[in-house]
Amino acid sequence: MPNVAERAGAARLRVGGLQRWTSIDFPGRLAAVVFCQGCPWRCSYCQNPQLLDARAAPQLAWEEVFDFLRGRRGLLDGVVFSGGEPLLQAALPAAIAEVRALGFEVALHTSGMYPERLREVLPWVDWIGLDIKAPWHRLDVVTASRDSASRVLDSLLQVLVSGVALECRTTWSPELFPLEELHALSEELAGLGVRRWCLQQCRGGTLPQAAPWRGDLALFGQRFDEFEFRAA
Repeated sequence: MPNVAERAGAARLRVGGLQRWTSIDFPGRLAAVVFCQGCPWRCSYCQNPQLLDARAAPQLAWEEVFDFLRGRRGLLDGVVFSGGEPLLQAALPAAIAEVRALGFEVALHTSGMYPERLREVLPWVDWIGLDIKAPWHRLDVVTASRDSASRVLDSLLQVLVSGVALECRTTWSPELFPLEELHALSEELAGLGVRRWCLQQCRGGTLPQAAPWRGDLALFGQRFDEFEFRAA
């Protein structure tokens, strides 16, 4: 594990919320979800806007989270670090170390914006949910941030090489980018070696109503070993 003594202690992790039980956020595992405060991106469809402000006061102290997890050993299989963007916080490696010391597996939900920090924790993570928010040429607009594409691609390639279990997720509606570009993105991801892709309907977005849209879902499913469509 990274040298925790050289990092901010786990007690400094700013926790924006805790989901005490889930069977869907860490496939094949019963887990708790720790929501980390803060995200530098400003996607218009963000599902957790209350977690965006990195300066917001924590909703829970890490000690409370740790005490809860200690009491769930043997009942839960893993812990998911989500957000916000967990890799924003320097305390994350120490928190992961404490969770693993309790015997839990670790999942990480990330948008891939910090590839260097991902590289540090990757050996200690069992499953990753990586958001691929848009085709590379549209990422800066979707995230309202510069140079997003190179960082996300770097993160994606790291995870693929590592062999850590991976799910890529894309949130889409025609208001974000055209259906043709969604197909091109899915083909590129499959070509890079992504085996599991989840297509999520943008909350508040509108999907094509015509019958051929169902055919599009079938095509997506043919490109991946595992494909899931999640409606809003």
